[in-house]
Amino acid sequence: KATAEENLQAEKEKKTGTTKELMATLEYIQSLHGECDWLLKNYDARKEARVGEVEALTNAKAVLNGADYSLVQRHVSRRSTGFLRPN
Repeated sequence: KATAEENLQAEKEKKTGTTKELMATLEYIQSLHGECDWLLKNYDARKEARVGEVEALTNAKAVLNGADYSLVQRHVSRRSTGFLRPN
């Protein structure tokens, strides 16, 4: 009977340790969900920012290689002013 009591006590301790490990794992999974939700929510903004960074780095590299962007128009206006429009 003493051996059965010792085994029972050992299993209870093992269960307690396993339960603590499970709780830690569940907390970690919850934190991952939060990170993933944030990444999905902000994906488009982050993608647009990366595109801008790549463009800026490409232009900086070109300038360092001797390109001159001083007279280059960066944005094209889609508004028609009527100037030089055929009648």
